[in-house]
Amino acid sequence: MRSIVYAFLLRYVVLNNTDAKIIVYEFLLRYVVSNDTDAKVAKKYIDQVFVLRLLELFDSEDPRERDYLKTILHRIYGKFMVHRPFIRKAINNVFYRFIFETEHHNGIAELLEILGSIINGFALPLKEEHKIFLSRALMPLHKPKCVAMYHQQLAYCLTQFVEKDSRLADPVLRSLLKYWPVTNSQKEVLFLGELEEILELTQATEFQAVMLPLFRQLARCLNSQHFQVAERSLFLWNNEYIVNLVAQHRHALLPIVLPALEENSASHWNPAVHGLTMNVRKMFQELDEHLYDECKRRYDEDTLQMQQALETRDKNWAVLQQIARAKDTRGSLLADAELPSYKIKPDNSIMA
Repeated sequence: MRSIVYAFLLRYVVLNNTDAKIIVYEFLLRYVVSNDTDAKVAKKYIDQVFVLRLLELFDSEDPRERDYLKTILHRIYGKFMVHRPFIRKAINNVFYRFIFETEHHNGIAELLEILGSIINGFALPLKEEHKIFLSRALMPLHKPKCVAMYHQQLAYCLTQFVEKDSRLADPVLRSLLKYWPVTNSQKEVLFLGELEEILELTQATEFQAVMLPLFRQLARCLNSQHFQVAERSLFLWNNEYIVNLVAQHRHALLPIVLPALEENSASHWNPAVHGLTMNVRKMFQELDEHLYDECKRRYDEDTLQMQQALETRDKNWAVLQQIARAKDTRGSLLADAELPSYKIKPDNSIMA
């Protein structure tokens, strides 16, 4: 037995042929899943060192190899209960290294698939260590630029947690806002899809606790000049459950959302976004026409005040400009300038 197990551990040194590797993985998998395998005896050889070596192999560029490793590690987790806490901790460490050091690992998606099954089997109430794992290991996985490679598996793990305990919706949504991308539009589209999945599992109490910062971010997404971001955020209003949550708190949420809708309807360049915006506006009008009219009136007043403030500022600048011209003793330095302009001068040293 010892020779079989350690022959597998050393396979990446002596085997360069992919098909040969697959044969070794198939042999190990059949051994692990066999009913004739005694876990008490096998655990002497499939120990913590073996698990760590197995996790190191997940960084392989071969998807077939990663798929075999995923199945083998999952079966080991199910068969060897004594190793379960260590396997979870070791996977955590892989995530930490990926998030805070390398930002490169080929097997994150496969490890998250394993964790999805593990989370699904957690007993209720959830242990504190599982909640810590959610906040410290899973949520920071939204940070790397390559999140699209494993986002589907990550979103599944998070929805499993929220489905297990609806009270986790509040910290999950707040963490999602914390890692919300600023300049990466493709990540924003992924986040909006994940947000919809989590909101579908969110109860009214948790929604009320996080709705204000959440809808401030949604309002910014509605105004995005990237049409996919604006379009995906508008699609949220097609979800009946989310619309019902918004309807219950419309007095707090409509004043946040309406300015974004009005700006889109007035000036957004994309016809599809413009059409969806008009549909959402109509929905709010039908939901509570009096509230909509009141919010629209306030928005018009705020817009008018802002325009007046801009005009006052321009007038003040014009007065200052006239004073500067009158006091200019060096000729007509400012005579031809309507307003001060600022330009970035090219660095000739770099051009040279």
